Amino acid sequence: MPPVIPTTPWTVDHVRRIATQSGADLPLIGAADVQPMIPGMDLWDMWQLQHSDGRLVVRDGRSLWFFLAAPRMADPGARHDHARIRALSHGPDGWRDLGNALPDGFSPGSREWSGFAVLDDAGGMITLYFTAAGHRAGGPRFAQRLFETRRRLHDDTGEAMIDNWTPPVESIRPDGVHYVAAVQDEAEAGGIKGFRDPAWFRDPADSREYLLFTGSASPDPAAFDGVIGIAARDAGAWRLLPPIVDATGVNRELERPHIVMAGGRYYLFWSTWAHRFAPGVPGRTGLYAMVADRMAGPWRPVNGSGLVAANPVAEPFQTYCWWVTAEHRVISFIDLWGLAGRDPDAPGVARAQFGGTAAPWFALAFDGDRVTIA
Repeated sequence: MPPVIPTTPWTVDHVRRIATQSGADLPLIGAADVQPMIPGMDLWDMWQLQHSDGRLVVRDGRSLWFFLAAPRMADPGARHDHARIRALSHGPDGWRDLGNALPDGFSPGSREWSGFAVLDDAGGMITLYFTAAGHRAGGPRFAQRLFETRRRLHDDTGEAMIDNWTPPVESIRPDGVHYVAAVQDEAEAGGIKGFRDPAWFRDPADSREYLLFTGSASPDPAAFDGVIGIAARDAGAWRLLPPIVDATGVNRELERPHIVMAGGRYYLFWSTWAHRFAPGVPGRTGLYAMVADRMAGPWRPVNGSGLVAANPVAEPFQTYCWWVTAEHRVISFIDLWGLAGRDPDAPGVARAQFGGTAAPWFALAFDGDRVTIA
């Protein structure tokens, strides 16, 4: 049976400690940082191909990455309705485009949203976990389901990824007890319900496999009902567990959760927006984390608040979706940069200032319950 992992609340009191926290501000993004990766396309949420112990897979000096991608449109916010998973390799000369990762019509959804990729070193097989948003034949636009598919990784990291995937299999489904089904046709004013962003983790202590995801609490009717969900592999199948982190009453979207090891401790990272916090809760758009000495917890907000890194106050929208690697490097994407106080909803502003490309890397320093920008 899967172990019991008590749910840890992320509370208003934790978040209020941000007000006295220093050293979390990221540098301002400048024009020189905004370098397109693929002509005519916007790219955002990303994840690497990793070994089962978290290390980056590197072949011939290049690593393999997956991004969400869409053609550049007048409204960059429309990209979510056209998102595909794109494969790129990264090396000393920068990024190389490898094309769409999955064939047309492969996903059970109408779009492909964020996921995770891990290499089985013994068998040489990649498992790609991803979110199928919507349905092929129409239906709720913001329906979210979690799938996985596999293919062999050949020796060349420059190979196209699009062929030879196994038929996608649904990993887990919301139970209506701990997690509500994400089946909205229209977004609410504060965002959408979540059942997305699968991220795999193998506990080095006992080799137990887990799947983390962005979820919404059920049956709690609160508008701010974000949780980090978790499932454990049991007898070859995923079994849902109660949420590992519960932000009910605090925040509605704890996005892209993933676990990284450092110094024998477990660090659970996620991203969220300032406007996803409940009214009166003084959160910032940034990278957050909790730490534990073992998978079963107890989990504690790092730095007392949970905040690790945040956009500077002068440019609160400049980057998003921070992803931490086992090498303790952090990548994100450039969102609305250089606004200089302008309204991003004003005509033409969002398109002119949306980066749609990878932001500059930075590193983290780990010291027990403290995690800081190195």
